[in-house]
Amino acid sequence: QSTWGIIITRRVNLAFKEERKYNVNDLINITKRLRAPNGCPWDREQTHRSIRQNFIEEVYEAAEAIDKEDNELLKEELGDVLLQVVFHACLAKEEGAFCFDDVVDGICKKLIVRHPHVFLKTKVSSSKEAVSYT
Repeated sequence: QSTWGIIITRRVNLAFKEERKYNVNDLINITKRLRAPNGCPWDREQTHRSIRQNFIEEVYEAAEAIDKEDNELLKEELGDVLLQVVFHACLAKEEGAFCFDDVVDGICKKLIVRHPHVFLKTKVSSSKEAVSYT
């Protein structure tokens, strides 16, 4: 086990252990833990509005990584953007508005509707025609 995992485990007694590779469900659970009563005071105080600027900044940083053609930086910045999405979905779930799965469901449905040439029998002959469905 790495030093990072030992420090984290000893300091906060997480029910998580350091994994070789985490997935989106781990991110959701970590975010829930941060927002829990025994979690992080700063994270618990946040609202959609209080972290709005953070979201914007993370998107700009991802765009900058794209401009730099730096894949390692892009991977890191996309993670920061994903955290913002998960965090906002966690806030919304606490409010009874929607959850992360609802966000995923919505975007999947939107993509299917906007791409009948892929998911239905509709035919297109160009990218211009394909874009006309959006």
